[in-house]
This record gives sequence, structure tokens and C-alpha cells, in this order.
Amino acid sequence: MSGPNGDPDISAEGIIEDEDEFNEEEYAAIDSMLDQINSCLDDIEERNDALNGKLQELLESNRAARRDFRQQITDHADLPPPANDDDEDEQSRDAQKKD
Repeated sequence: MSGPNGDPDISAEGIIEDEDEFNEEEYAAIDSMLDQINSCLDDIEERNDALNGKLQELLESNRAARRDFRQQITDHADLPPPANDDDEDEQSRDAQKKD
């Protein structure tokens, strides 16, 4: 026997054909369950949106920090190396020896 959609392996037995077989209590119970599921899904969606917002803020913060870091590296690369105190001491000693 074929199923309701013409599927050969599905039996039509057990399929409720008469909508009157459900009473109002069963519909109310199903409706209540669907409301609970909907409420849970709304809560999950809100949490997801909040997390997404926080992740976007973190991403932008990391991008800004990376830009600042690159700028600092570029700024320091353009500067001559700092004078070494030991070199200055040697130069002053050499000058004193010549005198």
C-alpha cells in the first residue's frame, strides 16, 4: 500500500484523517508547547544577537589595536637608532685622551 504522498514504503495507517479526533485540551497543550518553544527560540535569538554585538566590538577593538601597533612599528622604523650611552662615554674619553 502506498503512503499519502504516493510513497510506496509508507503506510497510511495511523495517520489522523479526521481533525475532530483532537479535543480542545490537546490543542491547548500543543499550543502551549509551541508557545514555550517560541519563547525559548526568542531567548536564544536575543542571546545570539548580544553575543554577536560583543564579538563585533571585540573585532573592531582588535583591528584598532593592530592598526596602532603597525603605526608604532612604522614610526619607530623611520627614526634613527637611539644613541648608546656607552658610545658617548667612549667619545668623551677619547677626546680627553687627545687633550
